[in-house]
Amino acid sequence: MSHEAAGDRSEHTVSVRTVDVVVAVLFMVVAAVVMWDALRIGAVWGVDGPDAGYFPFYIGLLMFLSSAATAVMAVVTKTPDLSSFVERGQLGMVLKVLVPTVIYVALIPFLGLYAASAIFIAFFMAWIGKYGPVTIVPVAIGVPVFLFVLFEIWFLVPLPKGPVENLLGY
Repeated sequence: MSHEAAGDRSEHTVSVRTVDVVVAVLFMVVAAVVMWDALRIGAVWGVDGPDAGYFPFYIGLLMFLSSAATAVMAVVTKTPDLSSFVERGQLGMVLKVLVPTVIYVALIPFLGLYAASAIFIAFFMAWIGKYGPVTIVPVAIGVPVFLFVLFEIWFLVPLPKGPVENLLGY
């Protein structure tokens, strides 16, 4: 095996075929949950029209069947796409955004949307943008404050709040 081939192989993470199957199965799970819940609330055509779960059930069914077809085609094809779905460097860049975003979403129930957003903005400005505190502080505080005024006061749309908003009486 040549040095180039070995280098290419070390960059290989997962094949396109594997990703196709995994994503299809995940969509099948989501579709099954949608169908189950639609059946729970009623998915028949009643005397006065469709029950609340009628259309969601059939959308879930179409989603399930489409995903199942995708998974089966990816598994039984005679010419599977075994090329690398993503290289390690690309995967690292995606994870650099994905991991902090997952942490941000996990913080929302505890800190509220606005405080979690301030932390998220400040973190990315410092880590990726390499900005200093003089730039970070007004932006990280200003954006959530603006969104708070926009949604909570002007549009009267309540969003998840945390201890800071509770201290302010919201």
